[in-house]
Amino acid sequence: MKDKNEQNNSGCCGGHQDCGCESEQTSDMDINDPIAELEAKLADAEARALRTLADFQNFQKRAANNEIEARKQGITSIITSLLPVMDNFDLALGQDISSMSAEQLLGGVEMVRAEMERALAQQGVGLIKPKRGDPFDPAIHEAVTRHPDPDVEPGAIIDAFQTGYRLGDRVLRPAKVVVAAETA
Repeated sequence: MKDKNEQNNSGCCGGHQDCGCESEQTSDMDINDPIAELEAKLADAEARALRTLADFQNFQKRAANNEIEARKQGITSIITSLLPVMDNFDLALGQDISSMSAEQLLGGVEMVRAEMERALAQQGVGLIKPKRGDPFDPAIHEAVTRHPDPDVEPGAIIDAFQTGYRLGDRVLRPAKVVVAAETA
């Protein structure tokens, strides 16, 4: 085995002349070291890129699962609030109609409707129930027809055909109304 001095003297001239062969060997080692360093950096960058990709894919899976779970919880909340309405329908359907008066039947229907309104209110749904004389608002009302009415100002609501519904600021369904027209 050669010692350090022999390795340095074994260049192109055997180390006898000042040709720079010793520096060539040193520069070869310097060239190899940056290549190895760059290869290590590349491998590290590739590994980080793969970890980042895996983390992102895991994030996407968690986000999708969270979305599914949030939908299930939302649906569960809605269904739970509607169950008392279904119970009232079951009670009404279980009654002996032959022994009921029309007033009792109407009272039962009103009770079920009130329960349904409570269930909708629990979900943040509000009613749009315009009254006679209220100003027409195209954002929450749908004019079904227009006709003159001497007791109501033109552009105001004469009658409501169908209740509207809103969820917060969003109109789910506008109220269908009759609007007073200019008298001729």
